[in-house]
Amino acid sequence: MEHTLQVIIEHDKEGYYAFVPELPGCHTQGDSLDEVMKNIKEAVDLYMGTLRPAELKRLTKKRVYTTSMPVSLG
Repeated sequence: MEHTLQVIIEHDKEGYYAFVPELPGCHTQGDSLDEVMKNIKEAVDLYMGTLRPAELKRLTKKRVYTTSMPVSLG
């Protein structure tokens, strides 16, 4: 069964950081975007391998939404 997960990627002077909001504790880092994408796929695969059937079922019902909003910087 296929399920789409949200992956959040941040970039700063130290490199790239990625995490999956639906999977608490599932995060990684890398020196490039390609590396962090490869690493987060591996992290998700390992995480999913630890879940029991009931946890997998709950995961398919969990939704994460992202949006943008303007804020004042001054």
